Amino acid sequence: MTERITHDLVQGTPEWLEFRLTHFGASEAAAMLGLSPKVKRNELLHMKFTCQPKEFSDWVQEHILDEGHRLEALARPIVEQQIGEDLYPVTCSLGILSASCDGLTMGESDAWEHKQYNEALYESIEFGELPEEHMPQAQQILMVTGADRLKFTCSDGTPDKMVHLEVLPDPEWFERLRAGWAQFEKDLAAYEPRELKEKPQAEAIMGLPTLAVQIKGEVVASNLPRFKAAADVFIAGIKTDLKTDQDFADAEETIKFCDKAETQIDLAQSAAISQTASIDDLMKTLGHIREQLRRKRLDLTGTVKKRKEEIKTEILLDGRRQFADHIKAINLELVDVCTVDVRVNVAEPDFAGAIKGKRTLASLHEAVDTALANGKIAADAAARELRAKLDWYVKNADSFDFLFRDLQTVIQKPADDFKLVVTTRIDQHKQKEAERKAREDAASAAAAEAAAKAAATQAAPAAEAQPAAPVASAAPSATPGAGEAHRPAATQAAPAAGGGLRIPRPTAAQIIDILAEHYGTTSQQVAALLSTMDFKAELDRLEATA
Repeated sequence: MTERITHDLVQGTPEWLEFRLTHFGASEAAAMLGLSPKVKRNELLHMKFTCQPKEFSDWVQEHILDEGHRLEALARPIVEQQIGEDLYPVTCSLGILSASCDGLTMGESDAWEHKQYNEALYESIEFGELPEEHMPQAQQILMVTGADRLKFTCSDGTPDKMVHLEVLPDPEWFERLRAGWAQFEKDLAAYEPRELKEKPQAEAIMGLPTLAVQIKGEVVASNLPRFKAAADVFIAGIKTDLKTDQDFADAEETIKFCDKAETQIDLAQSAAISQTASIDDLMKTLGHIREQLRRKRLDLTGTVKKRKEEIKTEILLDGRRQFADHIKAINLELVDVCTVDVRVNVAEPDFAGAIKGKRTLASLHEAVDTALANGKIAADAAARELRAKLDWYVKNADSFDFLFRDLQTVIQKPADDFKLVVTTRIDQHKQKEAERKAREDAASAAAAEAAAKAAATQAAPAAEAQPAAPVASAAPSATPGAGEAHRPAATQAAPAAGGGLRIPRPTAAQIIDILAEHYGTTSQQVAALLSTMDFKAELDRLEATA
């Protein structure tokens, strides 16, 4: 069993920061599960991979982090007075999991976590609910410290603006955290940083010279040749092979510029037309340039939209592929008859819903990666449950596998229901087998009884019809005949009344035993055969031929 360790560290020191980078902290648990609005899961992976903590601006450090520590110090004596015990800041670890606890009593039964006042959190706690983004931290503190309860406080450091919520250990949350960090550790081992940044600013466009045209019956002055040359170079240089966020940002800015240039040409045309009725060459040139800009703008607009959809689809399909690969790997660890069926055990992550509204490559990857991680966690949990049920099945029902041709289906039931189905089928099978054996035994007994009665009925007249046996020699041979040696004692000759010898009347059982020995079969089979024979008809035939 992993031992809990208390570390002599002061929060905020370089040693404490280094410890946090090599452990999975309670304050990071929400980000690991994709529940934190402040830190994304991929950001946390990158921090752990590079061993570089997230950098905060001076304003955030001063007004959020430092202010939070100040308010915590003000709230501590108030809470200590309420619970009647001192609270000590402590950093604990349980394996690779850790918790930097704002306060823990000497007996380690009560833990304390303080959050700086904000209206939404304050109202939620006041209503008796802890927002989901805070529950992972609270439960990991309880799991790592082993405390019986956690007092979760939100305040501005004064009793007037202070609310509390008692959080108790939840085994389901503990399992969720263990599974989540196990998957995070796997992802960290396979992590490869992506060169993705938030949406960049478009590169500045040099632009075209301002178009100037003066007409007085004819073109008096114009920089049209220079304008056309610049426009041709600009249009030819527009990039349409879009791959990165920078490419998309530049393309969108180019679209805006082209639209603006078209408008300027329209204005120049209107100004020229207002000065003369027809300057054919001028109008054709300006119209040609404008049409080129319009087509390029429309093409680029379509390219941007199409490429964005392609990239989004690629990211989505990659998430689905990785999830399918994970399910396949799980299935290979299980026997063929017991597999993780994604349609029954685990729903495929809602990748499409996760990327909805996401516009940058970084946010798309973040959404899909987080959904994928949570899907893998759910699949691993389902696999563990299936393994446990399968182990129980092998121990308790393996010799009755012929009763469970539908094991693939019934094993998907909840554990208690699955065990009930298995034990019920086995019990019913045993009961049927016992009933069948009882019927067979009863049938054998009835057949033997019927055979015995039939044999007794037929043997009686035959015995009466036998002539008296000759008188035995006064000095019989010391060695009995070969046939007599194997004959039951009851069938050997015995003295009869009047001094003669005759064969005594055998019992039905003796007759059956003799026939069984003669034909090399069982008494039950002989009895069953005799019960089917018509001895009365045979006797009638013998009497008719006598």
